[in-house]
Formats: sequence, C-alpha cells, structure tokens
Amino acid sequence: MNISEAAKLSGLAAKTIRYYESIDLLDLPRRGANGYRRYQDGDVQTLCFLRQARQFGFNIDQCRLLLALYKNPQRRSAEVHHLVSEKLAEVDAHIRELGETRDLLAQLVGACPNDEASGCSIIDTLAGQPEQVVAEKKR
Repeated sequence: MNISEAAKLSGLAAKTIRYYESIDLLDLPRRGANGYRRYQDGDVQTLCFLRQARQFGFNIDQCRLLLALYKNPQRRSAEVHHLVSEKLAEVDAHIRELGETRDLLAQLVGACPNDEASGCSIIDTLAGQPEQVVAEKKR
C-alpha cells in the first residue's frame, strides 16, 4: 500500500509518517518499481502503535524505547512497566501543577471586582505587584 493508504489506516498524517522515517523512528519502507514507498501490514501496525503511544503523551525518545520493546519478543514486562510507571508519575505531577494553576487563577478571578473601574488586581498580580502594595495605592 502507498503512504496515503498507510496514513488512513493508521490515523497518522503522511507528513508525520515521513517525519518518523526521517528521524529513524521507523524503518524506511521498501520502494516499488515506481520509486514510491510500499507499506506492509506490519508497518501499519507499527504506525498504529506509535499513534497510540503519542496519544498517551510519550515523547519521541520514549516512543523509541517502547517501540524497541514492542518489536522485541524477548522483552520483559518489567521494562515496559517501569517506562509506563515513569510516564504515569509525569502525568500525576502535571495534574498537580494544573490543579495549583487552576486554584491560583480562581483566586485571581475572585479578587477582581469585575466592575467599570480601571484598577484590576489580575493585571497588578500579573505585573508582579503584590496585592498589599496595590491596596495601599488605592487609599
């Protein structure tokens, strides 16, 4: 099959497939007599694997490791478990950071009078002015 068929079946853009080939994440496919790339079912399975890994947030280097494990019938599940556990810890940390950011944004919104006056505690906070200084200036 050609690259557009492989792209359609894998859910990846042809440009993404070419990129993965250019960074040696994927082996270059065989070429037909016409010089076009010819993909096999196994290539599409690998592309689907990469699409799924990327959707889970694995970066290219992590995908490289996962792909090596995927292709290795002698792999140990402990290796896969370790890699995915590290990713889970990254996701948990990101969720905590987003929660903290959300709480800070909620505080900013709650501190804003949301009126027609020009004074804005949100702008003042983003500008690095402590709220106490801003309150003193308003007196």
